[in-house]
Amino acid sequence: MAKRDYYDILGVAQNASESDLKKAYRRLAMKYHPDRNPGDTEAETRFKEAKEAYEVLADPQKRAAYDQFGHAGVDQSTGGGAGGFGRGGGDFSDIFSDVFGDIFGGGRGGSRAFRGADLRYRMELTLEEAVQGVERDIRIPTQVRCEACEGSGAAPGSTPETCPTCKGHGDVRVQQGFFSIQQTCPRCGGTGQTITDPCRKCGGEGMVPDEKTLEVRIPAGVDTGDRIRLSGEGEPGEQGGPPGDLYVEVLVKSHPIFTRDGADLRCEIPVSVTTAALGGEIEVPTLNGRVSLRIPAGTQSGKVFRVRGKGVKPVRGGAQGDLLCRVSVETPVNLTGRQKALLEELADTLEKGGEHHNPRGSSWVDSVRKFFEGMKF
Repeated sequence: MAKRDYYDILGVAQNASESDLKKAYRRLAMKYHPDRNPGDTEAETRFKEAKEAYEVLADPQKRAAYDQFGHAGVDQSTGGGAGGFGRGGGDFSDIFSDVFGDIFGGGRGGSRAFRGADLRYRMELTLEEAVQGVERDIRIPTQVRCEACEGSGAAPGSTPETCPTCKGHGDVRVQQGFFSIQQTCPRCGGTGQTITDPCRKCGGEGMVPDEKTLEVRIPAGVDTGDRIRLSGEGEPGEQGGPPGDLYVEVLVKSHPIFTRDGADLRCEIPVSVTTAALGGEIEVPTLNGRVSLRIPAGTQSGKVFRVRGKGVKPVRGGAQGDLLCRVSVETPVNLTGRQKALLEELADTLEKGGEHHNPRGSSWVDSVRKFFEGMKF
């Protein structure tokens, strides 16, 4: 059976950097490792393929031979397949250790520090706020050190004890096949200590819930789905680990006049029959004032006029968008007798003009006539 292309196996381009190769292999190893997929022969095959591909491509000499000669260029140099651990790819053992650490919760000696979880906050904005930018104060949940136990988690008057399972190291070694894997102690969770008499206020966590106020600056030009990251404003880490981040997600509320289309704004403007027929000027709104728009004589419903530079300045840079005004010719209602008579008189004169006054209508009538003439009944 022919071997698959190593680049295809890892899902990377042929010019992928060492960092890209490492990320791709790490992702596949985490997904297909046999200990995560017991009894799954397909997952085991995928795992071996990824391991072989990474070992070859991570070694500059092997990768050059593979790029030039394909599998024939590396089968001999790898001793019957690139499956041996530690052969080529100087960082192979390091990345493999990192993968096992993620799979089994292990670390590299000593108690592990855990990064705090990221938080998400959804902020609703008006279209004006999103286009022009705004500053907002928000309140978010957080954790603070328990004053009753001073953060130790143990009840006042008692102290945490050394974990009897890991002897205070926070890690234990577990045999996985022919590997000896260091993982977080399941009893103490990597702290190296156990609490026999937990603090009643915090339940042994050493932290209690609280709230904090943050000022968030929303840049001009954001749109629904954009996120603003506030580094270090997420949940605090455990065992001295760094805090997570806070992601403020933008949701722009619908506007009664405008809709957004990328950098452009769109609106529909009603125009009277007389203005559409005779032409004229009307005022149209923008987000920063009014502008005058000239309507040429004979304007049809659906015509779109562009007002330059009255759209949105994109938050990621680029030219200012435009305002696109779509004309909707409004039919008059609640007519008086005099008005009806005038319209009837107008209709008579327009009919006599035929195609000269109603080019689209005449063309449509011709199309309908030809359609029916071509039908067989």
